[in-house]
Amino acid sequence: MNFRSILIFGSAFFLMVACSKKDDGEIKPTLGDVTESVYASGVIKAEGQYVVYATVNGNLRKIDVTVGQTIDVGQKLFELDEETANLNTQNAELVYKLSQEKNQYTKDRIAEIEIKIESAKNKMLLDESILKRNKRVKELEYISDVEYQRLELSYKSSKLEYEAGIKQLAELKQQLQNEENRNSNTLKINQKNQSNFTVKSAFSGKLFDIMVREGAYITPQIPLATIGKSNSFLLELEVDENDMARVILGQKAFVTMDSYKGAVFEAIIDKIYPIMVEQSRTFKIEAHFVKPPSKLYPNLTAEANIVIKTKKNVITIPKNYLIENEYVLVNKKEKRKGKTGLSDYQKVEILEGLKPDESIYKPE
Repeated sequence: MNFRSILIFGSAFFLMVACSKKDDGEIKPTLGDVTESVYASGVIKAEGQYVVYATVNGNLRKIDVTVGQTIDVGQKLFELDEETANLNTQNAELVYKLSQEKNQYTKDRIAEIEIKIESAKNKMLLDESILKRNKRVKELEYISDVEYQRLELSYKSSKLEYEAGIKQLAELKQQLQNEENRNSNTLKINQKNQSNFTVKSAFSGKLFDIMVREGAYITPQIPLATIGKSNSFLLELEVDENDMARVILGQKAFVTMDSYKGAVFEAIIDKIYPIMVEQSRTFKIEAHFVKPPSKLYPNLTAEANIVIKTKKNVITIPKNYLIENEYVLVNKKEKRKGKTGLSDYQKVEILEGLKPDESIYKPE
């Protein structure tokens, strides 16, 4: 049954009883309620429902769970063949150990350079002291210019040697640090990749479905399983872009499902995704049942009428008695213009142009 044809408050039945209808289609308007609503369709989803994916490629070696099982966060779900990952990790460990041996040589060189720097520093300080003492001597002309220039040259040379040693030491230390970081990171990455060959659950819940078989080749694009809460469900609905501006949080929605034919369930809109899905030109919204059915399952289809506005005790006529959306037929042949208000799928509110005791006729 298409929900578009279902009146939310049983107005079809009320209309048939309340309107005095004759064989020639003559009826009189009736007082009643009219509700404006927006149509939406979608599916039932478990609260927190998500699809499990692997993060690496590999053959599925073992499935550690069964459909319907309760899952804990961090529980092992699938095991992928990790032989290649093991080899990569072993190679990374070997490279790391070799680099440690190589780095020990670099550390010994650093120690040697540090000793040379200390010696160069002492020489530089000594040459600087001698130069300063002889500066006064030169002013008294007790030392020749040539001798003084030799002392200056000696100081500049020792200073350059000291500064070069400092620079070499810094470069060697940076080289050592970079090498250690690179090999350590490579090892950690391979160890992490190896752990990714075991797929674990990110949340607690119920395992609703397993979508793969042991032995299959798995990629990060292939869904493995569906997990969600076992006792809490929500409605995920799609609303056309032309109707979305009238939908707000907290509105009521009346829901039907093929699984519960003839039953209508009340729900409340509690989440609106503020971006349009370009492919379908719709907006996604979520709603929760006020009183859910006794049994629900993920991916059951549902249709809903979201209540936008309701008016009570207004003059209404059946929609199929309206001509060109603004005229009614009186005295069988006379067309009279009226003013309409709210409407639902079967009736429309008359604001002006028709009295409650006047008869109207169904257009041929």
